[in-house]
Amino acid sequence: MYVKSLSLRGFKSFASATHLRLEPGITCIVGPNGSGKSNVVDALAWVMGEQGAKSLRGGKMEDVIFAGTAGRPPLGRAEVSMTIDNTDGALPIDYSEVTISRTMFRSGGSDYAINGTACRLLDIQELLSDSGIGREMHVIVGQGQLDAVLRATPEERRGFIEEAAGVLKHRKRKERALRKLEAMEANLTRVADLTTEIRRQLGPLGRQAETARRAAVIQADVRDARLRLLADDLVQLTSTLEAEVADETALLARRAEVEEQLGATRAELAGLEESAGRASARLAQAQDHAHALAACRDRLTATAQLAGQRARLLRADPGVEAAAERDPAQLFEQAQSARAAEAELSARVHADREALSVASTARAQAEEAAAAEARRVAAALQAAADRREGLATLAGTVDARRSRIDAGQAEIGRLRESVERARARGDDARRRFAALEGSVAQDEEGEVGLDAEYEEAQARVDELTARVDELQAAEREALTRRDQGRARREALELSLRRKDGTQALLTAAGLSEAGDAGPCGDAGQPGSGAAEPGVDPARLGVLGSLPQLLEVEAGHEAALAAALDWAAGALLVADAASAQACLELLRAQDGGRAGLVLATGSAPGPDGSERARGGALPGCRPMLDVVSVPAALGDGVRTGLSAALTGLLDGVVVADDETAALAASSAGLSAVTPAGDVFSPVGVRGGSAAAPSLIELTAAADEAGAAEASAEHDAQRARFALEGVRAELQQVSARSQAALADLNASDARMAAVAEELGQLSGLVRAARAEEQRGEQAIAAATESVAADEAALTQLQERLQAARDSAAHDDDAQPSVDERDRLEAQATSARAAETEARLALRTGEERLRSLSGRADALERQGRAAQAARARAEAARVARAAQS
Repeated sequence: MYVKSLSLRGFKSFASATHLRLEPGITCIVGPNGSGKSNVVDALAWVMGEQGAKSLRGGKMEDVIFAGTAGRPPLGRAEVSMTIDNTDGALPIDYSEVTISRTMFRSGGSDYAINGTACRLLDIQELLSDSGIGREMHVIVGQGQLDAVLRATPEERRGFIEEAAGVLKHRKRKERALRKLEAMEANLTRVADLTTEIRRQLGPLGRQAETARRAAVIQADVRDARLRLLADDLVQLTSTLEAEVADETALLARRAEVEEQLGATRAELAGLEESAGRASARLAQAQDHAHALAACRDRLTATAQLAGQRARLLRADPGVEAAAERDPAQLFEQAQSARAAEAELSARVHADREALSVASTARAQAEEAAAAEARRVAAALQAAADRREGLATLAGTVDARRSRIDAGQAEIGRLRESVERARARGDDARRRFAALEGSVAQDEEGEVGLDAEYEEAQARVDELTARVDELQAAEREALTRRDQGRARREALELSLRRKDGTQALLTAAGLSEAGDAGPCGDAGQPGSGAAEPGVDPARLGVLGSLPQLLEVEAGHEAALAAALDWAAGALLVADAASAQACLELLRAQDGGRAGLVLATGSAPGPDGSERARGGALPGCRPMLDVVSVPAALGDGVRTGLSAALTGLLDGVVVADDETAALAASSAGLSAVTPAGDVFSPVGVRGGSAAAPSLIELTAAADEAGAAEASAEHDAQRARFALEGVRAELQQVSARSQAALADLNASDARMAAVAEELGQLSGLVRAARAEEQRGEQAIAAATESVAADEAALTQLQERLQAARDSAAHDDDAQPSVDERDRLEAQATSARAAETEARLALRTGEERLRSLSGRADALERQGRAAQAARARAEAARVARAAQS
């Protein structure tokens, strides 16, 4: 996989459409500052989903759109398309080429597309992240980022490693999933709040439902009345329809008569149309005859005119044209004369060509001899000029060459000293580098201990963080269970609130609706709740609701409610006078009816006959054994309540099943099953499950309250443990931060050492490079000195030769007569060659002009003979035609 092409339009400095085609391997973009090299890299980051304007070297995202120049207006959008070769299938998409496009408008909107199909930014990020590239991947390394990687902290290094391993995309997905879970948890909390609110609104909604039922009855009555009105309208419309049907029958009969008359008229019209057709045929035939006669007349007229013209033409004399033609024999004679002249001219041209060849050879020989003589004279003149130039110039050249050799030898000495100094600097840098490497090894050993300490502290931090999360989850779970238990308890307490006489008496006595105000400590003393204004609570003597004053074994609530029957929801009052006061209050306030149980009498002994007889039956136990009076009640209340229970439940047993219940009823006892079915000697009462009784609701409310208290206790315990773990986590985090600071300081020292090592390594490389350059310069200077010495030797020899020739030279000038004679001969040879060439060109031109004349004359002669034959044949034909 590689980037195959990049197209830019309106992006930063690329105002016009620019297409870059890339090949596999390394591609370099070079150019002067400000030419747009960095804009190409910014375009790659931008099309892969970069959202930060500062990362693109701008103040805002709209800065990527071409802003215009003095000669070009700004553009309204920027568009970049990147094509990736996906033949290896690195991208999870079924295309061999993937084109990713991004368009941004100046209004701020952005469009993304994959292979021309619109998509989201998230789709592009997911597609690229699966292959290890993208906006947040370090596939684009800008200026300064390498230094940031080298100076990164351990957490940042871990991020780089996870990114290279492909973990980053999964972390992003995990963060999105966690955000969704948090939103879902908030929604669940909201649902719980709504559920609680809905439970509180069940009462008003029940009243609204009753109102809706009455409204449904009224709507049914309205609908019935509307249907009756519609039935009356239907009867009236039916009568009207019958009258309309009668009128329609009369109209149909009239229509039949009119249609019959129309048929007769149409038959008469058809006969008339047939007669008109026959007459039209005869008329067309007569018109055809007239046209044919007119055509015959026109043809006869044209034939007569043609015959007259042909007769006039045939009377003409054809001998005039033949007389104007040329004689063929004369033409053939001219052709033979032209052919003879052409042969003579061809022979002359051949002779001129041979003369030209001889002249060219002579000219070449003369020019060569003249050139040789001119060179000899020039050499002699040059030698004389050298001698006239004097020996001083040559001696000065020799001295300059000696000075150059001396300077080269001095430069060689200076270069050798520079090489020695560079070698010394390199050796010193190598020694310092070796010493620093030894210290680096010691620092790395110390850093290993810091790493271990930091990792240990960080592992403890992670462990404590996980413990904190676990305790927070436990606390949240306990609080959730507490809220659920509280909601259940409140809902059950709402269910215990009744709008009847029992509730009215509890309110009048100052007791809470759900039993929140505890019962009195003694008979005749009401609870501490707020009493009804104008009513004496002490006179009423209400001790509380009977279901709330009893303790029942788990699983026997339904059986106790069935056994108590009407008393399952009754109130416990102090005595008969209190019961009479309660009844008077209910009648005075029209508060409804209520069941009252008197707390009078003494508690029976455990050996009552009915109770003992019930306990002797198999599978049965007395009902009084499954119910008890709480010890928290006062002695008077406990005694009265026990006596009341004895009066209500004496002779009632709890049977394990229906068989045991039937046996108990046969023995004259009342038996109650756990399902709430009652078997008595006179009958059976029971069936399917009924609505929960007050005893069951009270037990459920107590159970919910206990669950709420238990959950509150668990939450408090988790909160206490969480505070301790958080304190320890704070300490361990401080230790981890200190270890991290030490590790960072060690990293800083290591970075400084690494930087110094890099500088020393640079010094070593610079010294080695300077040493190599010095050696190369010494070699070049040595070669130059050797060349100068060789040149000096030649100059010295030349100087000696010039001095020797100067001693015997009489300063005579060389003779130029021979050179002038040879140049005159060369000039004559060139003129002769020119004349021969002109004669040859003239003969060739004349030969070309005569080469086709004989053939043309022969063709003309043959054409004249053919023309005479055609003229004779035409004359004979005209005579015959005439």
